[in-house]
Amino acid sequence: MTTELVHGRPSTHNDGYPLNTTTLMRHAARTYPEQEIVYRTADGGWDRYSYGDAWGRITRGANALERLGVAPGDVVGVLDWNSRRHFELYWAIPGLAAVMLQMNLRLGPEDLGYVTTHSEASWICVDESLLPIAEAIAPHTQGVKGWIVMSDKPLDQIETSLPDVHHYEDLLAAAADTREWALIAEDSAYSACYTTGTTGRPKGIYYSHRGIYLHTLAMVALIGMSSEDTTMFITPMFHGQCWGLPQAAVQAMTKIVLPGRYTMEDTSVLVDAMVAEEVTVANGAPAIFGPMLDYIRTLDPRPDFSRARLLSGATEPPLSLMKGFHEVTGADVIHAYGATETTPLVTVNKGLKPSLRAVLSDDEKWDMKRRQGLMATGVDFRLVDGDGRDVPFDGVSQGEVLVRGPWIIDSYHAMDDDTRFHDGYWRSGDVGTIDEHGYLKLTDRLKDVIKSGGEWISSIDMENHLMSHPRIREAAVVGIAHPKWQERPVALVVSDDGGEVPIEDLHRHLAPHFASWQMPEQVLFVEELPRTSVGKLDKKVIRAQHADLYTGEQP
Repeated sequence: MTTELVHGRPSTHNDGYPLNTTTLMRHAARTYPEQEIVYRTADGGWDRYSYGDAWGRITRGANALERLGVAPGDVVGVLDWNSRRHFELYWAIPGLAAVMLQMNLRLGPEDLGYVTTHSEASWICVDESLLPIAEAIAPHTQGVKGWIVMSDKPLDQIETSLPDVHHYEDLLAAAADTREWALIAEDSAYSACYTTGTTGRPKGIYYSHRGIYLHTLAMVALIGMSSEDTTMFITPMFHGQCWGLPQAAVQAMTKIVLPGRYTMEDTSVLVDAMVAEEVTVANGAPAIFGPMLDYIRTLDPRPDFSRARLLSGATEPPLSLMKGFHEVTGADVIHAYGATETTPLVTVNKGLKPSLRAVLSDDEKWDMKRRQGLMATGVDFRLVDGDGRDVPFDGVSQGEVLVRGPWIIDSYHAMDDDTRFHDGYWRSGDVGTIDEHGYLKLTDRLKDVIKSGGEWISSIDMENHLMSHPRIREAAVVGIAHPKWQERPVALVVSDDGGEVPIEDLHRHLAPHFASWQMPEQVLFVEELPRTSVGKLDKKVIRAQHADLYTGEQP
């Protein structure tokens, strides 16, 4: 497919009518005003209101921000958990043709300050519990006109050193509950999110109204969402628009559950809410689904999640996790793939094609679930080698994944980075194969693939097979410089009891999937693995810590 735009005969459709994100919520509130939104309160309890109630507060929120001077094109930051007010701002800010800046709570003060300044944010809405973070970044910000504190407490009971403070609930109480919503040019940015790489400054991705609207339609269709569902947002709403699930839930007019603040150390609140509210759609990473499954195993009776679709991203979910949820609860863990730059949905592995269900064995079907899945309709993709040449979709040939489409970026905000684009495609940095059935299987990151003796070894596959061992809880595999073989794999593992597993046992466990020359000569047992600010394995740190492990060593 070329990048040349060809014009045919004009249509008689109203093609000038723009696709706007806030119209999704407005339509849902008109047609399903009684649909429930359940949310966690500041004291750890639960409350609920309706789509209709939410729309009233969204309208007042937009009017309040407008009275403060927020105008089209302005940027308004949000520092909050997965809360009711955060959900309301998802619609109120873009409804003004302003940009909602998603502020990643896992970034340090300097990087958060950089994001605020680089985006030219003029106002920041902050939950009371996050005032220490707001106060820490305040010295690093420029151009912020004021701060809006979100709390159930009155303003005179809130202590903060922030300047120019307003109170969200007071602003809403003084605002009108009706407004004439403008039609916004669909190529306008509705939201902004900044990447969190391990090197360099965060890069800004500005999502358009058109992009997220089309992404929403695709997501609802791919997941099969409807008003019969109950959707819980587990993935943080402050990064990657919670993978687009808030918009998809509203477009499908599902019941919504907002779990507020939670920790990986105690996922019982998530599981208990799933049981109580009969959640059927939720999103998260293996790092959170794993502890949830551990907690579920302690329950008697075990919950029935046979209608649940758990969207798993960030890293490939271990087969043991997918099987565990299915066997213990009946839930289907759906592997999805994407990035901040892709809004993020690129592929989804929801069930097998009918043509494959009848011919694959049970083991082969489970192995297929480890793949990233089929490309979403609307996304164009290629696999290219190191010279930029296309490689065949044969399930064997590896290449970097390149994507383009209506919700894929074609530039970064106010930053030149041509290295991430190729012939109109965004370069993912992921290496993978695509089989003859169209299923994508990632084999590694370009920067993480292990090059040994002229051959590639997939660190992702080795990690997941290690984690299928009954005594291994977590694993990270990296390539370390070797005097003869260029690189050799090293595995860092966390065991279930803190003890060690004989390396011969691990080699026997890997043997059905890896050749003898691919086996790691070194397996290091650690208490925890280093991770980035968004919870991904920090392989740069691992490589640096063990850079001399094979120095002077002979094969």
